[in-house]
Amino acid sequence: MHLYNAWLPPPVAAAARGEAAAFAAAVRAAADAWRPGDPDSAYATLKWISVFDLFIKAKSDISPVDVQDLVKLGLEIFHASQNKLVVQIKWGGLLIRLLRKHRKRLLLDVQWWPLYDTLIKTHFKRNMGPEGWKVRKQHFETVTSLVRASRNFFPEGAATEIWSEFRPMLDNPWHNSAFEGVGFLRLFLSANSRNQDHFTIDWIAQCLDIWDSVTNCNFWDIQWASIIARCIKNFRSVNWDDFLPLLFTRYLNMFEVPISSGNGSYPFPVVVPGNTRFLFSSKTRTPAKAIAKSIVYLLKPKSLAFEYFEKLINFLEQFYHPSNGGQWTYSLERFLLHLVVYFEKRLQHEQVDATVEEHDPPCLGKEEMVIFIKVILKLLDRGQYSKDNSLAETVSIATSILSYVEPTLVLPFVATNFQLALETTTATHQLKNAVTSVAFSGRALLLCSLFSSQSDDSCAVDSFSDLITTSLSNALLGMDANDPPKTVATMQLIGSIFSNLATVGANDDVPAFLQSTTLSHWLDEFFSRLFSVLQNLESSSPINEGYQTSFTSGTFLSKDGSYYFCMLEILLGKLSKPLFDQSLKRIAKFVNANILPGATSEVGLLCCACVYSYPEEASVHLFKPILMNIMSSFEGTPKPGYVGRAVPDKTSKKAALSPALETALDYYLRVLAIAISYAGPVLLNYKEELNHIITSAFQAPSWKVNGAGDHLLRSLLGNLVSYYPIDQYKPFTCQPIGNIIEPWGCAKAHQDREVEMLNFPPKWHDPSQDELSFANELLQFHFQSALDDLLSICQTKLHSETGDEKEHLKVTLLRILSSLHGVMSCLPEMRPSYKDGRSQEVEPIFFIAGSAGSTVGSSEMREKAAEFVHIACRYLLKERTDDSILLALVVRVIDALVNYGSLEYLEWSRHFQAWKVESTSIIEPPCNFIVPFHAQGKKRPRWALIDKANLHSTWRCSQSSYHRYRTNAEVSPSGLMTDLMNDLLELSLHNYEIVRSYAGRALTKLLKRWPSLISNCVLTLTGNLCDPKAPEHVVLGSCSILSSQTVLRHLTTDFVSLSSFIMGILGRRADQYVTNSNPFFCSSHHESLKCQKAITELFVMYNIRFSGISRSFFKNSESHVDKSGFLSLVRRINALGFESNSLHWRYNLMANRVLLLLILASRSESGVYSQMLAETAGHFLTNLKSQLPHSRMLAISALNTLLQGSPHKAYPQDSQQSLDHPEYCNISSTGEILNQIIQEEGFMNETLNSLSHVHIISDNDGSSKASYGASSFQSGSERAITDFYFDFSASWPRTPSWISLVGGHMFYSRFARIFKRLIQQCGMPVMSSLQTALEDFLSSKERSRQCVAAEAMAGMLHSDITGNLESENNWLMVQLQKIMLVPSVESAPEWAACIRYAVTGKERSGTRAPVLRQKVLECLCSPVPQSVATSVLAKRYAFLSVALIEISAPKMSAAEKQYHVKIVDELLDNMNHSSAQIREAIGVAMCVTCSNMRLSGSFGPGSREELCGDVSMIEQTGNEYWSKCLTDGANELAVSIQNSIQSKQLESTSDSATENSMDHREESDAKRMETIFHFMIASLRSGRSSVLLDIIIRLVYPVLSLQETSNKELSLLAKSAFELLKWRILHRPFLETAISSILSSVNDPNWRTRSVLLSYLRTFTYRHTFILSGSEKSLIWQTIEKLLVDNQVEVREHAAGVLASLMKGIDEDLSKDFRDRSYAKAQRIIVAQRRNSKSGHSVATIHGAVLALTASVLSVPYDMPSWLPAHVTLLARFISEPSPIRSTVTKAVAEFKRTHADTWSIQKDAFTEDELEVLRDTSSSSSYFA
Repeated sequence: MHLYNAWLPPPVAAAARGEAAAFAAAVRAAADAWRPGDPDSAYATLKWISVFDLFIKAKSDISPVDVQDLVKLGLEIFHASQNKLVVQIKWGGLLIRLLRKHRKRLLLDVQWWPLYDTLIKTHFKRNMGPEGWKVRKQHFETVTSLVRASRNFFPEGAATEIWSEFRPMLDNPWHNSAFEGVGFLRLFLSANSRNQDHFTIDWIAQCLDIWDSVTNCNFWDIQWASIIARCIKNFRSVNWDDFLPLLFTRYLNMFEVPISSGNGSYPFPVVVPGNTRFLFSSKTRTPAKAIAKSIVYLLKPKSLAFEYFEKLINFLEQFYHPSNGGQWTYSLERFLLHLVVYFEKRLQHEQVDATVEEHDPPCLGKEEMVIFIKVILKLLDRGQYSKDNSLAETVSIATSILSYVEPTLVLPFVATNFQLALETTTATHQLKNAVTSVAFSGRALLLCSLFSSQSDDSCAVDSFSDLITTSLSNALLGMDANDPPKTVATMQLIGSIFSNLATVGANDDVPAFLQSTTLSHWLDEFFSRLFSVLQNLESSSPINEGYQTSFTSGTFLSKDGSYYFCMLEILLGKLSKPLFDQSLKRIAKFVNANILPGATSEVGLLCCACVYSYPEEASVHLFKPILMNIMSSFEGTPKPGYVGRAVPDKTSKKAALSPALETALDYYLRVLAIAISYAGPVLLNYKEELNHIITSAFQAPSWKVNGAGDHLLRSLLGNLVSYYPIDQYKPFTCQPIGNIIEPWGCAKAHQDREVEMLNFPPKWHDPSQDELSFANELLQFHFQSALDDLLSICQTKLHSETGDEKEHLKVTLLRILSSLHGVMSCLPEMRPSYKDGRSQEVEPIFFIAGSAGSTVGSSEMREKAAEFVHIACRYLLKERTDDSILLALVVRVIDALVNYGSLEYLEWSRHFQAWKVESTSIIEPPCNFIVPFHAQGKKRPRWALIDKANLHSTWRCSQSSYHRYRTNAEVSPSGLMTDLMNDLLELSLHNYEIVRSYAGRALTKLLKRWPSLISNCVLTLTGNLCDPKAPEHVVLGSCSILSSQTVLRHLTTDFVSLSSFIMGILGRRADQYVTNSNPFFCSSHHESLKCQKAITELFVMYNIRFSGISRSFFKNSESHVDKSGFLSLVRRINALGFESNSLHWRYNLMANRVLLLLILASRSESGVYSQMLAETAGHFLTNLKSQLPHSRMLAISALNTLLQGSPHKAYPQDSQQSLDHPEYCNISSTGEILNQIIQEEGFMNETLNSLSHVHIISDNDGSSKASYGASSFQSGSERAITDFYFDFSASWPRTPSWISLVGGHMFYSRFARIFKRLIQQCGMPVMSSLQTALEDFLSSKERSRQCVAAEAMAGMLHSDITGNLESENNWLMVQLQKIMLVPSVESAPEWAACIRYAVTGKERSGTRAPVLRQKVLECLCSPVPQSVATSVLAKRYAFLSVALIEISAPKMSAAEKQYHVKIVDELLDNMNHSSAQIREAIGVAMCVTCSNMRLSGSFGPGSREELCGDVSMIEQTGNEYWSKCLTDGANELAVSIQNSIQSKQLESTSDSATENSMDHREESDAKRMETIFHFMIASLRSGRSSVLLDIIIRLVYPVLSLQETSNKELSLLAKSAFELLKWRILHRPFLETAISSILSSVNDPNWRTRSVLLSYLRTFTYRHTFILSGSEKSLIWQTIEKLLVDNQVEVREHAAGVLASLMKGIDEDLSKDFRDRSYAKAQRIIVAQRRNSKSGHSVATIHGAVLALTASVLSVPYDMPSWLPAHVTLLARFISEPSPIRSTVTKAVAEFKRTHADTWSIQKDAFTEDELEVLRDTSSSSSYFA
């Protein structure tokens, strides 16, 4: 049994034993409700879902057999309910919770294919249902979570099946299907033990190769990193060492941090379509979690992984420093957190869960843990004072967790930092972080000081004890009302330390800081500080004067998560009696001497904590004085006589309390109310006084004091009747650890392991007879008699003056409300009745046990109250409808009466939120190596466990009765309940918004519990919407309730409600019938803008939550509604959708949308659907030429959904279309109707014209996104009506867009899709009418008309219809040819998109070519005349590029390969074209063509024998020939360009004739080079570089050498290529070639080339550090070192900067060797100069030596390794050298001082006095007067 259930109040715990049987009965009932033959019976099982959820949340002890049965039933229903999204969401959600909670107890096989099938059919097929996007999103999340939860149960062989299903999708990495494929792979790939045979070394190598095929794509990286992490975690027996270099290279480069001054993030990441990113989203936006998981599970004894991990951290640690924050901080913070969390999980698994078997991988030993923690400490040290709060907190949490694993390393770190923070005066925020770290590690510190003392390590003990003492005493200085964060941190620290102590001050054989004398002084100081804080507090929210009586003054101390109250309870609970008495006297003195209205709740909580610890003593010192104070204050105050039968005091009718008295009374009453919350039976001693005070408070002529009286009464009643623990913070009897430390317990305690905590259950307050009789007296007086008063006020006019009546009513209602809130659900609920009105005794079904306390009163009392309150409500609505305070009070009374259990639920949710931010200071991780005992889960102090058990009890209480009658269809709410429901309904339409919102919330809760009440509500509310004369507030109130989920869900099952709702929204009475010829009803819409907005928002809410309609709407046997009812509703709506009505455009839009929803929702009823389809499709087709832009957009969405494609389409033979969609039989009739419309005179012309208006061309073209046609003129709500969810799912283009030449187009693919579908549905007539209409549009100069023409042409080209192909196609090709030759470039992007659409491959992975693709390619490949304008030529190359992007390279046909060869030849011939625009287009086209050919070649020769004639030359032409042409001579070309530019600068005069011919050749060379650079930039930008690496590497030298030339265009391109090249990771065998190619430029005569080389080497070495061999690193190092003595100063200084950054992690040995050598060399120079001032060293040599020293010094900012003082001092000795050496020294020493300034007070101890003197000399600036 779970600890929280074992610790329930005894009566509840006894009742809970019946839960297992109740669960079994519920499973049987749900199984009986499900009939496998009738899929619709799934709806009948839904009411059981919430019941099963109860058992899960209640942590009930239920039988695994029943759980197994339930899971099997759930899976069966889930799979049988295709297309029933709501059923799948509900059952799916339950299955997820069951599989997660009981995964270790279940034995079952879950098949993966049905889950995949569900996903594909619902979310990846174009033809989707009408469900709103909220429902779809929820469904997608449910199914994917279900896959994750059931992955562990996939049977043997599943992994292989999954891999073979998704592997083909990854063949083409430049198609969006690859992203889908990897998303599915990550989602489904099961790594359970049954499938481990699939995961071989070869398979992993293959995965890493595929991962490398897409570069610089965050989405792709996250998916693969997660897949690999899953394999690493589950298959540690695999030897991963061979993959470490590759993996760590990936991991390092996935953190987008800036290298040197570069940008942190890649400039052109591969764009993943939004829908794929959304569907396969990762909870973290970074791959940090997967990387951390991989690293932790790669670590094994003697593994290389430790070395790699340490190196990775060496690179990343600098970015944790506060001065290096940026957008990368978030991912680094997540990385740190996940490293520590996974490390903890792994330790827990190895130490606690697993019984280690032979074949299990080796566990982490002591040595490995130490290495890991040492590495993590580097990050903690850097990040602890981060300006990013989440990083600072993560560091504290990590410190806490690790301090239990290796305290000897972590705790000294905490101690040093705390000391440092105390000494550092510059950064005060450090103290808060340091205090938090000590608080989080408090328990580890105490345990360590105890256990080290036993092992005689006295030094450690003293330091830890000192740290606790210092932190406790210094923390008090942090308590300051003006510094909330520090105050809260201090209180957390005190709470943390005292939570660990068994008792405080009880005996003196304890450490010094726990002895009573020390503590006595500390407590004095603590309370002085605390009282000072309380006196200076200011309330942020003044007490509200209205109906909402405010209980808390709301300063930062009383907010959730402030630790104030919790800290006081722990402190006062743990104190020994003498210390408590001392504290109590101080507190009593303070409370009685001060009135602090700004800190009411804080002082109340202080008193409450005292009373809770020792009720008797505290009541004497605190209650008594306060009670006396209040009673004396009340004496002589006027009493209006509204309470009881007291005779009103006529004289004091108008008297009021003075403000000072009112404030004092309010303050004391509220303090008392909070103080008595848990006082228990001690209150019986003050029965008379309390009675007197409460009555006086209600009598007082002040609403503020009445409110305080209400607070006191509800607090008193709650305290008398409720269950609550009474010894929560007291020391308990178990044996403390080492006599000092209290043992903590785990909620998941296993009976055999942690029995001790189960043996100390809390002691509950069980109300005694005396307390119950006192409560009954209070109820009799303040509830029963107040109800009688209420009735008499409302029935007999007691008061002549309305003011008196109002006051009397207010006080009476307030008393009733207080009583109900006080006793909560201890007053039994109203009894329901049977449907046929039989007896009121209904036997409730028992599910879970729960009770708030002992029962008081009876159901009759509640029923009497309901009756009287109903009468009062009618009276108020009639007589006092404008009094918001009274009405709000009535609403709250009704809410408390009818929503039984909701008060407990509110209390639970408030506390639950507070527990969500649970402090790490009260959590001990499962693995504790200090006390060698590991637990099942996290351990907490007993008080926290009791608090959670109490919270659990409150939740049970709120739920135990909620579902009692839910599953019994015979039971209905009683008549009284219905009366009150009608009252709430009327109040929810009131003209005061505050009353409406209260009543609306109460009503929604009531309807949710009693769904049978909804129908009547809906009819009333929709009636208000239909009535154009209804006041604004009535419409707003109606919309607010109708938009609740409860009501919207009801509409799917009740036809009458649905039709009245729809007609109401459209402003029609359900009995109104509108036809085209009868539009005179049509203007009944509300004038008020607020109403219109509310109705639109309600409609949008209906749209996005639409979940279909029940099939019962079409059945005649059970209900009276038959198809005719549904069809007539559709016809009425259809009539409203015509524009000939004078209907407001928004209503017209909504009518059309409803029509579409209903049509789609009736798809499953083929009879109904076929009757309506043709008519509706025709209706929407006509709407395409509508005058209203929104209607046009909706028509497009509708036609996209309704048009299915058809017999005219050339389907492959094995098509399943007709089987899957019975509606295909009806297509011909639809086609006929559509053809009639299309052939109307001028229809197509008008349609094209109206669609062209949707393209809004802005000044900066392309600002409107192509994915949303017309998004620029649609508001969010309008878009929600016109857009369909699948528009976002079936996104086009299907390949990443990266060609900037054709960017920014206004081509809307869904318009093209409409033309395509129309042609497929209706055949040739559409083609011919489109041809006629397009003639005019094609020749138009307007861009918007060209856009529509492009969309229509794209649809025609992609439609694949069979027919008179020749003539049609000839027309199409002639038009294409014309378009290509038009010199205008304005609409080129649209035509490029049109061609791209036309050649887009069919099917999901785009492998099936459209019929006309070959013709289009032929047309594009045919050469153009030489005389055409350059813009036409550029346009042709751009068209070619976009067409070739869409061709799937792995599946290229022979003809397509032929086209590629032909194009490459043409491109190579034109490389030095005179136009820059054309050169760019050629570069891009070459990149696409060559990469396609390469990828195609990598899939084997394929259909070689099909190739004809000279294409067999592909071997030499297609492969080697073009790559040679590109790269051969590129280096020489670069050199000659450089030389010619230099010679030009040198020679000013020469023979002009030779110069001309030379110039011509140089120009041609430069142009060729530009084209090569364009090719390179395109390859790197597009992500296609992975197949072109050999070419790119051969072009590195030109890129480096042409950065700075007088040819600006060329240099600009070289720089762009260089920026992209820096991001590219190279693998072997390319790496060797690259290194030799790069290092060859070290001797380049141009110093700028050498400088660029250094820039490249810095990033190159960083990116490849894990895969470079030792010799390669050494070679690079030598190259850079050589440049330290370069003859150019800039190069020397640059080399030093590069070396400084490389020393941080490249190779420890190289760095050390370099440091030693540079130190020795500098030393030799100094010595030589001392002997002989002219030592013969050149300036470059000395400068090189100084720069080498500088590199060493600057490589360790912030740290002080042992070698640094000597190095920095030696560097300073060169200050007397001439410039540039002097300036280098000055800058370096200044930088050293800046980076070490924060910790200089400590770090300067590393220097000798002489060394400090040298440093001082360097930094003191020389004086003019010296």
